[in-house]
Amino acid sequence: MSLINGYNALHMISQDIVPRTEYSAHFHWDLVKKVTGIDTDRLEFREKASSEFLKKWDYGFMWNTNIGQGQLERYGKITHMGHAVYSEDREGKTDFNSETGLLFDDVDKALKLDYVKFYGEFNQNELIKEFNDNYAFYNSLFTDTLNMSGVYINTISGLTFIYGWEMLLELIAYPEFEKVIESYQEWLEQFYRAFCKSNVPYFMYHDDICWTSGNFAAPEWYKKNVFSYQKKYMDMLKNAGKKILYTSDGDYSMFFDDIVRCGADMLIFEPCADMEGFAKKYGRTHGFVGNVDTRVLLQGDKRAVYNETKRVIDFGRKYDGFILAVGNHIPPNTPVDNALYYNDVYYSLRKK
Repeated sequence: MSLINGYNALHMISQDIVPRTEYSAHFHWDLVKKVTGIDTDRLEFREKASSEFLKKWDYGFMWNTNIGQGQLERYGKITHMGHAVYSEDREGKTDFNSETGLLFDDVDKALKLDYVKFYGEFNQNELIKEFNDNYAFYNSLFTDTLNMSGVYINTISGLTFIYGWEMLLELIAYPEFEKVIESYQEWLEQFYRAFCKSNVPYFMYHDDICWTSGNFAAPEWYKKNVFSYQKKYMDMLKNAGKKILYTSDGDYSMFFDDIVRCGADMLIFEPCADMEGFAKKYGRTHGFVGNVDTRVLLQGDKRAVYNETKRVIDFGRKYDGFILAVGNHIPPNTPVDNALYYNDVYYSLRKK
C-alpha cells in the first residue's frame, strides 16, 4: 500500500521497497489516459482519472499546500509577473497569465509596508476549517497515499509574489527592510497558529530560498531573515505533533544544516541540489526525496532514462527515509513513452 510506504519513509521505518512520488504527472492528461484507460479528453472524468493514476503509479505521498498566492490576492495586492502555459487543470483551464505589473515601483513606499494592516487578519476558526477541509478533500480524492496541507508563501516565495524579483533584490540592500520582513512574518504566523490547531498531521513547508546557481544573498542575511523564522514556525509545528516536509527549488545544499536545525523531518530536492551529500550526513535520521533529472525524460532515449533512474534508486535504496521522484516535475510536454518507461524501470528496480 502506497500510504504505508510514504508513512514508513517519513517515519524512518525500514521496508522492502523504495517508495515514490511525482509532481504534475497527474495533470499530464495523455499520460494519465494511457495509464488508466480513462478518457481524459472528457473533463468530467479527469478527477477520477487523476485518482486512479496515483494508485497505478503507487504514490507514497501527494505534494500539497493550500495557503498560497490566493491569500495574498484576496485583496488584489501582489506583483504580477505573468505565467506561460504549463498545464491544464481538471476543469480544462490553463495557468497562462499575461498580466504583469509591479505592486511597488518606489523603494521608499515598499520599505513602509505594514503587512498586518495591508493584508489583514483571517478568522482563526475559518483558517482551521480551511486546513481540515483541504486535507479531507485530498484524502477523499487520493485515497491510498499520504496527504498533507501547508504554506507555500513563506519568506522568499511570499516576498517574491509581493515585490517581484528585481524589487526584492534591491530591497535586500537596505537594512530597514529587515523590519518589513518582520512585519510579513507577523502576518504569516496566523496560518501556523491555525495549522497547529488543525487535525492535519503532515505539513508541507515550501519556500524557494535559492536559485539553480545557489543563494542570491549572503548566508548571514538568510540566517537572520529566513531561518530564524523557519525555526520559530517549525518549533510551533513540532510542539503540536506535526511532521514537516520541506521543499525549495534550486541548489540549497549550503543550507542543509540550517534547515535540519530548524526542525524539518524530510527534505525534497531538485536535481541541482546535492542529495547524496545530504544523505551521507543526515540520511539515517531524516527523510529525503528526489532527484531524477526531468531533462532526461524530456530529451533522452530509453538508455538514458534507465541509467538516470537506476543511479538515483541505487543510491537511495540504502536509506529508510528515501522516496524516489523526478525533480522539477513530469510536465505535460514529457514524451509519454519516456514517462511510461521510467515507471517500468522504477517497478523493476524498487525491491530492496
